[in-house]
Amino acid sequence: MKFTKMHGCGNDYIYIDCFEETVTNESELAVRLSDRHFGIGGDGIILIKKGTAADFEMVMYNPDGTRAEMCGNAIRCVAKYVYDKGYTDKTSFTVESMGAVKYIDVTVEDGKVTHARVDMGAPILKSRNVPVNSDDDKTIAKKITVGGREFSMTCVSMGNPHAVMFIDESPKDFDLNYYGALFEGNTDVFPNKVNAEFAKVIDRNNIEMRVYERGTGETLACGTGTCATVVAGILNGLVDNDITVHLLGGDLQIHWSGKEEDSVIMTGPASYVFSGEIDL
Repeated sequence: MKFTKMHGCGNDYIYIDCFEETVTNESELAVRLSDRHFGIGGDGIILIKKGTAADFEMVMYNPDGTRAEMCGNAIRCVAKYVYDKGYTDKTSFTVESMGAVKYIDVTVEDGKVTHARVDMGAPILKSRNVPVNSDDDKTIAKKITVGGREFSMTCVSMGNPHAVMFIDESPKDFDLNYYGALFEGNTDVFPNKVNAEFAKVIDRNNIEMRVYERGTGETLACGTGTCATVVAGILNGLVDNDITVHLLGGDLQIHWSGKEEDSVIMTGPASYVFSGEIDL
C-alpha cells in the first residue's frame, strides 16, 4: 500500500489516497501504522476519499484506533494533497469529515500549495453540546481541580471537544503529560473524553499553547485546539480578534469576531515529509 507522510506545524499524519488504494480494517491499520517504533509513525492516519456532501472527504483515526471528528492541521494537508495531485484545479473547495463540511482556500506557489485558509465553522459553546457535564449553560472560566491543582476551564467544541486552561507559567515548563492525561480521561466531566489545551497569553495578539489530544497524547500542534484556545481567550476578555498561536511545531493564525454565530478562520502551512510503500 502506498502512503504519504505530511505535517501541519509538526502535527504529522499518514495519508492514504483512497482514489488509488483500498483500505480494510481502518481502525486496526491506524494502530499499526501510527506506531513510531514498529510502524511508519504519526499522530494517526488520514484516508482521502471522494466526498458526498463536499468535494473531498477525510476520514481520520487516532493512533489508538479511535475515529476522530476533525483536525485542522490534517485538513490543510488534505487540501494540499488533492491540489498538488491534480484532483482539483480550484483554489477554493470543500472537504468533509464525519458530516462536517469545511470551506478551504489554498495559497499556491510554483504550482504547489504552501498554506491553506480554513473556515472551521462556528464554535459550539453550550455545555451539553461540547459535551461537558456542567450545571452552566456555557462552561466559561469554570473552576476545576485536577491532580490537586485548580484551573480555570473554558470548554469549546470545534466539531470535537476541548477544555482550555490559561496558566501563568510558560506551557513549555508545564507538566502536560500528567495533567493532560487526567483531563482527557475524566469521563465524569467529559463523557466523550476531551482534548486539553494549556495556554499562556503573551499579549493581546499572541498566545503560547501546548495540547494533549484525546486518543493521542501530546502533539506538536492541534488546529481545532488552537481555534478553541483563541475562542476561549476572546470569551474571557484576554485577547483581541486576530491571534497568532505559538505551538511547539510552529505558528497558526486565527481570526474570530467574538460572535457565537460566526466562523473561526484558521490559516497555516501544510508540508510533505515523504512518500513510500508498505506491505500489509
